[in-house]
Amino acid sequence: MALVKKHIEQDVAELETYASLEEATKAFNQTDEDAQKDYIIDEIVKFHKGGEFLVEYIFNEDAHRPVSTKIAATISGMDPDEAPIEMIMDLLKLENAYIRNLGISMLRDFGDSIKYYIVKFLIGDDRDLRIFAINVLGDVSFSESRDMLIELLETEEDINVAMTAVDYMGEIGEVDDIPLLESLKERFKDEVYVTFAVDGAITMIKG
Repeated sequence: MALVKKHIEQDVAELETYASLEEATKAFNQTDEDAQKDYIIDEIVKFHKGGEFLVEYIFNEDAHRPVSTKIAATISGMDPDEAPIEMIMDLLKLENAYIRNLGISMLRDFGDSIKYYIVKFLIGDDRDLRIFAINVLGDVSFSESRDMLIELLETEEDINVAMTAVDYMGEIGEVDDIPLLESLKERFKDEVYVTFAVDGAITMIKG
């Protein structure tokens, strides 16, 4: 055991320190050793924009999973004001389920800190971003999720956005929300699908 301990201490002693993000990322890219990458990840995150470099690595579907997992754990421990939360949210747009789940796990750790970004998307003019924000609410879910969906549905005029919200309301809505859901049938009275979706959500709410 003494020999093993001595070997570990020697390895740690040989680990480099980095004066800049450029130095750290260069070292990260030049090594194929997971243990060394783990150490460098902890160094990279100390630099401004280090989190962005690390999240960018996860975007690569060929990225080594143990390294991506280490990155996700490290990013989760960042100060939310420094973390690249919007980049992390973009991970949820990918088809790769493993990468999406890493993104979800990081966002869950940030909790209410992601609310600003969701609200920003929900009130924006981009329909796709509003749908994306609703999906993030469904994946991450925090205390205000229901209230945010209700507020959206009170004024939403895009059927695709509204029906995405209706789907999630079926999961987290309450009996008090049924009149609002029923009102969507009138708002989108020319769309047959709306009645089907709303009735389905109400059935789920009623249990």
